[in-house]
Amino acid sequence: MITFEEFKKVEMRVGEIKMVEEVPEANKLYRLIVDIGEEERQLLAGLKKYYKKEELIGKKVVVLVNLEPKEMFGYESQGMVLAAGKNTSLLTVDEETENGSRIS
Repeated sequence: MITFEEFKKVEMRVGEIKMVEEVPEANKLYRLIVDIGEEERQLLAGLKKYYKKEELIGKKVVVLVNLEPKEMFGYESQGMVLAAGKNTSLLTVDEETENGSRIS
């Protein structure tokens, strides 16, 4: 359990996936460029088993933006795309929602 004060530190925003490429030597990861409003972020996501690259382009997703960056396979992941379930279904929002909109 976390307190409400701790939860308020979590920052989630709407992001639009602009680019997807495979990560060499990583059989599960894609490298994504995601527009989160005021900037674009590079994220690594274990989506390769569940989505084709072309299915991801243009999707409006939920991004955890204040997660500490992590280096993987020579790339820095600057956040996390949120997904749910055994089949890793991306958490998405309506197309009309502006990139960078804060989720509360």
